[in-house]
Amino acid sequence: WGFSLNEPSVYLTFDDGPNPTITPWVLDELKEHGIKATFFCVGDNVRKYPELYQRLLEEGHRVGSHTMYHSNSSKTNYKDYLKSYQQAEEYIESDLFRPPYGRLSYFKQKEILKTKKIIMWTWLAYDFDLSISIDLILKKAKRQINSGDIIVLHDNEKVKERVKILLPQIISVIQEKGLGFRVIE
Repeated sequence: WGFSLNEPSVYLTFDDGPNPTITPWVLDELKEHGIKATFFCVGDNVRKYPELYQRLLEEGHRVGSHTMYHSNSSKTNYKDYLKSYQQAEEYIESDLFRPPYGRLSYFKQKEILKTKKIIMWTWLAYDFDLSISIDLILKKAKRQINSGDIIVLHDNEKVKERVKILLPQIISVIQEKGLGFRVIE
């Protein structure tokens, strides 16, 4: 799922936002480092926080859809899932899609691929898994992150305190490896 690049780089991505308790902080942190990222937004959050979504766009970040209500493909029937996918289209203008939980059945995938690129990831930070220590996540980052990786963090209420610790350190790890940052085209 990674991409070959002329310059050694990674793709930093965020799922679940925008969220007023963490997304502004993430944007400030990215701006401080001159980094552009790709945000897979939940349509309902874009509906509730349009000014935050606008800020993502104005600051040069790329956006993609993450369904209207963070729908889980494994637990949502075909019709309802596609309805959530299509409702998000009213709020998120993009040709990129990432399924919540990284799950998408064959038939749902086939339908979505008619109009979108489905973007998964190669390195998941596990920022949402409170049983995994921040130290372990950072050790794995140092060992595992490579050029071309698509890295996933989250900008939601549940992970806000962990992301404030993890993001600056993951940025440092990536920079120490001599890697740059790109948005998904």
